[in-house]
Amino acid sequence: MVQRSKITTLTEFIIQRQSEYPHAKGALTRLLNDIATAAKIVNREINAAGLVDILGTAGRENVQGETQKKLDVFANETFITALKGGGECCAIASEENERVINFSNEFSSLGKYVVAMDPLDGSSNIESNVSIGTIFSIYRRVSEAGGGTQEDLLQAGLNLTAAGYVIYGSSTMLVFTTGKGVNGFTLDPSVGIFCLSHPDMRFPEEGKIYSINEGNYIYFPQGVKRYIKYCQENDPETFRPYTSRYIGSLVADFHRNLIRGGIFLYPGTTKQPQGKLRLLYECAPIAFIAEQAGGKASDGHKRIMEIEPETLHQRSPLFTGPRAMVDKLESFMKQCGNK
Repeated sequence: MVQRSKITTLTEFIIQRQSEYPHAKGALTRLLNDIATAAKIVNREINAAGLVDILGTAGRENVQGETQKKLDVFANETFITALKGGGECCAIASEENERVINFSNEFSSLGKYVVAMDPLDGSSNIESNVSIGTIFSIYRRVSEAGGGTQEDLLQAGLNLTAAGYVIYGSSTMLVFTTGKGVNGFTLDPSVGIFCLSHPDMRFPEEGKIYSINEGNYIYFPQGVKRYIKYCQENDPETFRPYTSRYIGSLVADFHRNLIRGGIFLYPGTTKQPQGKLRLLYECAPIAFIAEQAGGKASDGHKRIMEIEPETLHQRSPLFTGPRAMVDKLESFMKQCGNK
């Protein structure tokens, strides 16, 4: 059993690592703590979802044309309030809002950072009691003064200062990177503190899982179809056939594959050529984490981190997992002439 004296809290960990980002001078520490605080509040509501009037739809759609759940709205408002009140963030891009939310008040307008977020990933699974999550990206602002602008947020993943996700499951975990490896923190509900539980997270070198919604198989590019058949072939020397595991929540699928070893695939289809996942606040942060964990993230042809976003809600295919698995997927895409 872990000795209490040896437990490292999230705040202690960030303070110890401040030498990795000296330009922040504590600002990034406070911003990450603001995100953690909001996550605790959202976690509380999720855990009580069956007991209070928080399940069901909110009666309106978000900018994506998707029906908003009550918890979607609650999570979005909670993170906006926490980040605005913290003073380190001058603007937010959220899946739930069409435009940039800029904080032009005197307290927050001087913030050094902007945040792009999916407040509640996988919310279609809420009523099924399936693991859901929050995804966030943190960039240093590029504008000079005043509330943040769209220009501050439309940055490639290569410019990320930090990124992470929170998974609300059998336990609640915050996983993040500042470009110096990936670390996971589990929420101790008895004291309400995130504690370091998964230091230096890395993809296993040999992945044995593939995660994709095979119900859309007929709409997939030929390269993806061929890769799926490759995963299903019997070849003990390469640990095939792989196991198929798909939850339908990006955070949940990626988190499992990070721990157990596997590739997550969300390709473009004949119905949605650009895929469904958003580049700025889903693909880019997950790609940053994947690379810092020794893995790879691609749109099938190009490194996700290098893609320059042109709009806040731009979509992109996403293939991410152990480097060898993503390399193999890309080879099939290339062989099929990008079809």
